[in-house]
Amino acid sequence: MRVLLDTNILIHREAAHVVRDDIGLLFNWLDRLRCTKCVHPASLAEIEKHADERTRFAFQRKLQSYHQLQAPAALRPEVHAMAQKFDVTPSDAIDTQLLNELIAGSIDLLISEDRGIWRKAQQLGIDHRVFAIGAFLEKVIAENPDLIEYTVLAVRRDVFGRVDIAQPFFDSFRADYPGFDGWFAQKSDEPVYVCYEKSRLVSFMYLKVEDEREAYSDIAPQMRAARRLKIGSLKVELDGLKLGERFLKIAFDNALRQCVEEVYVTVFRRSPAQKRLVHLLKDFGFGRFGEKRGAGGVEDVYVRSMEPRFDAQNPRLTFPFISRQRPWYIVPIHPEYHTTLLPDSILRTESPADFVEQAPHRNAIRKIYVSRSVFRDLQIGDAIVFYRTGGYHRSVITSIGIVDAVHLGVRDEEQFIRLCRQRSVFTDQELARQWNDQPGNRPFAVEFLYAHAFRNRPNMAALIDAGVIADVGSAPRGFERLSPDKVTVLLRLAEADPRLIVD
Repeated sequence: MRVLLDTNILIHREAAHVVRDDIGLLFNWLDRLRCTKCVHPASLAEIEKHADERTRFAFQRKLQSYHQLQAPAALRPEVHAMAQKFDVTPSDAIDTQLLNELIAGSIDLLISEDRGIWRKAQQLGIDHRVFAIGAFLEKVIAENPDLIEYTVLAVRRDVFGRVDIAQPFFDSFRADYPGFDGWFAQKSDEPVYVCYEKSRLVSFMYLKVEDEREAYSDIAPQMRAARRLKIGSLKVELDGLKLGERFLKIAFDNALRQCVEEVYVTVFRRSPAQKRLVHLLKDFGFGRFGEKRGAGGVEDVYVRSMEPRFDAQNPRLTFPFISRQRPWYIVPIHPEYHTTLLPDSILRTESPADFVEQAPHRNAIRKIYVSRSVFRDLQIGDAIVFYRTGGYHRSVITSIGIVDAVHLGVRDEEQFIRLCRQRSVFTDQELARQWNDQPGNRPFAVEFLYAHAFRNRPNMAALIDAGVIADVGSAPRGFERLSPDKVTVLLRLAEADPRLIVD
């Protein structure tokens, strides 16, 4: 993107004393977005007349940081007509020349602190391409959201510079990628997701948002232009803790936030850990696209579409999207089990410090809910809304899951424990008690995909007022079907991300 900077922006930038605190942030974003910072010859001439000699000198020294327009466009008829109407001073004439470059198409955006230039842009119908510093920052911050912070579980967001590259964990990266240490050092301030077992690094993932201008010359076949999220430098040890699923959910969460079309990852298949990763990727809808050739050899490229669609036969392939057309159910979950099973749905009244130790059921996308509900006719692809119990004011809905399997015909206690052990909140002893507590009404297991934590958590009072629950005595006790109208109301109350819901 070519961005033309008005004289006032250039002077703010090169002034001997800081004129605006946000000028540095502006230029940081221009660099991050790989914008070409353009200056018009008329602005250069204006700066030469600036009263502050230090500003003139500073700008002359840094002129190579900007792209000078070598052949300004001839004044377009509509611009000339406007100039005849509004231009009075030499400064007005310079503003007109800058706007003319927008009309001519030689630049994409103009940044200026001059209100007069914006009013003239309105007359020309191009005011949507003219920004003050604050307006430009609002635009780019909204369009380029930061990666999501995770406050629960031992997986956390950090930056490269605070990760000890000397740990043996990185030896495999050095073997696979020549120059890895230098690349790592260059990423010092960029975010990364890490997980430690005590002081030992056991998992690491770098996410990079790529836009339509990204070059894929080392990938065959050629990838089309698109906005993508790259899962880079992904490695997971302690796989029995389901950390691979935890990292994959983080990738999907960020893919939604960043509004990408695809997610992709490149991976060697040299070690058992890399082969396990490939199986996990395929399990969640990644398909092999092609190959990437680099100094370390040939990697497989796996791509996953983020197009909103729903596979009712295998919802993992389209996770985290949820179908509005499938049956929806509301189901209770007790407070002592809620956040340990659904960690991203932590309540403001709970402390993240209480949930940081590793547990497979916390990390997993695929989780198990143990139930004795009278209604058991759930099907793969159905949606379940979790209702955290607690009374009239403290009961809240917090999350959506997608049914992935229903285990009704469990033979015995041993099979029940083996089935639920790593994906439910219960210990083996608790599972044994659940199995034997009511021999005439054995529990069953619902395997579900933890898809979405609601931004807003309406309580029982709000749900009754909105008609989702009839009254206090109608609080859910098992899997209870929600009508389509109640689903619509519930999603509105909870401020659910509408992009997740596929009609």
